[in-house]
Amino acid sequence: MNNEGIDLDYKYCKENHVLVERDKNLLIIKCTEDTKISAISYLQKYFNLPLDLTKVSPQEFNKSLSNNFTNNSSSSEDLIEGIDENIDLDSLVSNLPKTEDLLDDKNDAPVIRLINAILSEAIKDGASDIHIEPYEENLSIRFRIDGILKEKLNPSSRIAPLLNARIKIMSNLDIAERRVPQDGRMSLKFGEKWVDIRVSTLPSSFGERLVLRLLDKADVSLDLKELGMTDEMTKDFLKQLKSTSGIILVTGPTGSGKTTTLYSGLNFLNDQTRNILTVEDPIEYALEGVGQTQVNNKVGLSFAKGLRAILRQDPDVVMVGEIRDKETAEIAIQASLTGHLVLSTIHTNDSVGAITRLIDMGVEPYLLASTVKMVIAQRLVRKLSGKESFSGRIGIFEIIKIDTEIKKLINDSIDEDAIRKNAFKKYKSLTVDGEDKVKKGITSNLEVKRVLKEID
Repeated sequence: MNNEGIDLDYKYCKENHVLVERDKNLLIIKCTEDTKISAISYLQKYFNLPLDLTKVSPQEFNKSLSNNFTNNSSSSEDLIEGIDENIDLDSLVSNLPKTEDLLDDKNDAPVIRLINAILSEAIKDGASDIHIEPYEENLSIRFRIDGILKEKLNPSSRIAPLLNARIKIMSNLDIAERRVPQDGRMSLKFGEKWVDIRVSTLPSSFGERLVLRLLDKADVSLDLKELGMTDEMTKDFLKQLKSTSGIILVTGPTGSGKTTTLYSGLNFLNDQTRNILTVEDPIEYALEGVGQTQVNNKVGLSFAKGLRAILRQDPDVVMVGEIRDKETAEIAIQASLTGHLVLSTIHTNDSVGAITRLIDMGVEPYLLASTVKMVIAQRLVRKLSGKESFSGRIGIFEIIKIDTEIKKLINDSIDEDAIRKNAFKKYKSLTVDGEDKVKKGITSNLEVKRVLKEID
């Protein structure tokens, strides 16, 4: 919010607990019980207008403040030309402050203002990822929004080291190390909400590529009813979640929403009557009341080792971020056989493929048949918000229950086609669920085909 002669910026409004709007010959001021009379007097004297004071709760004030400055903050395009390409990197790095609130943007260092603007814009746009990719002449900065990458900026590649250094400092990475990949994370305040950001660096021909994964806790719903499952699917999933043992697998490619589905299941179970423990890589969202352990391969804490450890902590429910190898699979099976409910993910194209993938790892078919109770496959499709325009995403699913007939097929033949033919006589496939959502006007036929192209 800018007014000629006085800088009513985010910091001023936040510190003085005032939010000002000018309506012709009236000065409208939102204030709280903490607003100082001196601040109101100053504003009245400066503008010399009648006042309309509206007292609001601190929560309502903070929300209005955040919304106002979110919609009026600088765009990254406006800031690119302000970067001095001759800035001394060492002096810049040594003088960089840690940003606490991206909306409180009073630092004049252009590179800091640019990265703050990029992050702010990505959060406002609902981006899940930011890609910063250097090429010979230019730097490509792209946002992934609703699963689709879109280029946002294309500045000179000479500013890449400046941006990289800033991001590395914010995520506690080694700014001097450019030869090997690094992984870090940071938490940033954006108005009244916190956003976790995972940072990955990768050396390339023209410098380091950076990918920032944005995890906005405030925008994530862990309500099972909002995932996109049909009522029948939700009922089956809830029934299995109430079991005291067995394995539930969720499968699909990276970015298909598997973790959200698992977290929604854990959130349903998290009623303080169960000991719920997880081993994840990484921990994407902190769940109050759930014991979460981060995989750390540098110190030898793998999925398998972490799973062994949490089984000694008297769990009722165990969530393993991903089954990647035979050792982890066998421990998960053993946990199920000894009276634990196990939830995990595995990377395959569809639900039946998860069964054959585990057998390919070396797991005995009879063990799979007796422990795996349900396999869920899923994708995320963009939701229609108007005539061929999209906003947000929703899941399409297929859920197969490992019933008596499928158990027999697993034990007898391990024939993927036979299992698939039997399963989809009774249960919806991903394709059918997608087609149903098209008929209901939730998404488009082209969108479903785009997402399911790898299983056509």
